[in-house]
Amino acid sequence: MNFQDKVIIVTGAAGGIGKEVVKKVVSGGAKVVLVDLNKEAIESVQSELQLTQDNSLVVQTDVSNEENVKNYVEQTIAKFGRIDGFVNNAGVEGPAKPIEEITEKEFDFVYGINVKGVLFGLKHVLPVMKQQNAGSIVNTSSVAGLTGAPSMVLYNSSKHAVMGINKVAALEAAAYNVRVNTVNPGVINTQMMRNIEANVSEDAEAAKHAYNDAVPMKRYGEPEEVANVIAFLLSDESSYVTSSSYTIDGGLFNV
Repeated sequence: MNFQDKVIIVTGAAGGIGKEVVKKVVSGGAKVVLVDLNKEAIESVQSELQLTQDNSLVVQTDVSNEENVKNYVEQTIAKFGRIDGFVNNAGVEGPAKPIEEITEKEFDFVYGINVKGVLFGLKHVLPVMKQQNAGSIVNTSSVAGLTGAPSMVLYNSSKHAVMGINKVAALEAAAYNVRVNTVNPGVINTQMMRNIEANVSEDAEAAKHAYNDAVPMKRYGEPEEVANVIAFLLSDESSYVTSSSYTIDGGLFNV
């Protein structure tokens, strides 16, 4: 896909999906801003993908902190002058435990990243895109935003919130030629799934097999398969697509 000279921000850029998105859009000619809490990890991605100072920017960010979010947007404008695409991707899975055991600290942590991070990103990126009268935003939700799962109340409910935020943002942005969509990955072969497997069962390998067997396609998805859909939504090839939700789960969520 052609992203020649487009400027694209990716949060959670050190994670499995984020890294593959960066790789995909750079191969199409994009300039990228890699945002993550782990600066060493995103610098490693920058080095591994042989990104240069001319076509990339690394910004260490706590997305739950609005000033941090404002900072990565301001740094992007200062260096590249515009924002054509925004992948609002940073997220955490949180603890796996019954509702009655959830602590306020755990709630604040998960909602801080998964909900405040998404909302603050939109708050500061949308005005730039509206002024440009152009742009595409992809918010990463999950199949967890479409259904429920025992012991995953914080993750599930926070991803439901992302779906709601996306619908409002898409309506507010449409008149400015700015598109806002979500992707909803299922079980994807990333570190987050390793964490979930370990959290939901004392036997992580058995949990992995159970998740795998629940998927009609009988396998985990790969980060690249999610990145391919995100790239489509960022591209001009999806120019009439907004307020939509793309589920990438091998048929797992079948309603």
